[in-house]
This record gives sequence, C-alpha cells and structure tokens, in this order.
Amino acid sequence: MAAAASPTVFLLMVNGQIESAQFPEFDDLYCKYCFVYGYDWAPTSGLEEGISQITSKNRVAPQDLVWNFPIDITFKSTNPFGWPQIVISVYGPDLFGNDVVRGYGAVHIPFTPGRHRRTIPMFVPESTSKLQKFTSWLMGRRPEFTDPKVVAQGEGREVTRVRSQGFVTLSFNVVTKDMKKLGYDVSPASDSIVPSPPSSYELQSRLGFPSLYPMQQG
Repeated sequence: MAAAASPTVFLLMVNGQIESAQFPEFDDLYCKYCFVYGYDWAPTSGLEEGISQITSKNRVAPQDLVWNFPIDITFKSTNPFGWPQIVISVYGPDLFGNDVVRGYGAVHIPFTPGRHRRTIPMFVPESTSKLQKFTSWLMGRRPEFTDPKVVAQGEGREVTRVRSQGFVTLSFNVVTKDMKKLGYDVSPASDSIVPSPPSSYELQSRLGFPSLYPMQQG
C-alpha cells in the first residue's frame, strides 16, 4: 500500500466575532475589517473584508457598542513568516453628520489553537497643525488613511502623528492543520511558533556522536 503524500502547506482556520467597542465620546458607530498577510500566505475560503451594522449604546451597557459581527476565513501557507493580522477601522458621524473615522487598530491572529480574546487599543491620525485641524473639522474631512492596511505595516510610522482613542474587543476560534508535519510546533506556553526539536537520536547523528541506544539483537 502506497504511503500518503506529505503535505506541502499548512492551514490556519479562524472564526470568531468582532464583539464590541468602547468609545466613551461617540455613538452610532460601525466597523470594517480586512486582513494583512505575507507573500507566502493565501486565503482558501471565507471573507477577507467585511462591514458591520451601525450600533448604538444602550441602558444595560452604556459604555459598550455591541456588534457581534462574525469573522470566518481559512489561510494556507508554507511558513509562518507574515502571519495574518486583522485590521479594524471604526467609523461614525461627526457633529455635522459627516461619516468620519473614529479609530484604527490591528492585531495578529493568535498563534495557538483554541479560543482567544483580544482587546485592541485604537488610534486616529491627527493634523500636523492647529490650522489644518480646524479646517478639517469645519470641512468634515478628518485625517485618515487611504488604505487601512498600512496600520499593520511599518512604513511611515515615524512621520505619522496619531492619538489614542477607544478599544475594540474580538474573539477568535483558531484551528491549525499540518503545521507539525512541516516542522513547526505551536507552543501554548509561550504562544509562539518554534521549529519542532529533533529527537535525541537525530541530534546525536547531526553532531557526529555515537548512538547512546544499544542495538537490539534479532
């Protein structure tokens, strides 16, 4: 009987929710999400982008804006470099009814299988001068990124002025497949990915040491 072919990729399956947000100064907000990942990664099923409903605060939880907006996507890859991140953008009306950004944030998909919860600190870009700030407020054109994916990248951070504003909470259910077969061990203790360690016999062979295990006689 022929041996099964070895896998050439591993899978990362993610589902969960963008649960809620805390923006004390704002109400009637909605959010958008998208994923940023490395060149070796590719989505195989699910949605890469989404936009939620508008939600408002209520008497039961006056500080929370509850979306419970679903996330469901599967990726394939050959190595963990460029592990996917989810980028969240929150929008809502300003004093004049213009739709403006209220916060950006990003977080890596958890490395370890299982259920996880993450709270993302959000931020918004700021104008570089008081005149620009007043003009943007008057015209309803607040500073924002043309592509929210830059939030998960490093380019231009040193010249971008931002201000912290609000939090968004997400929940993830993560499943991985064939990572160990490709030599990657997801360690729950450190929440990081490390190559699978060689066995004692393999290590001795690599170092040129004689085997410490006696050969069994037939």
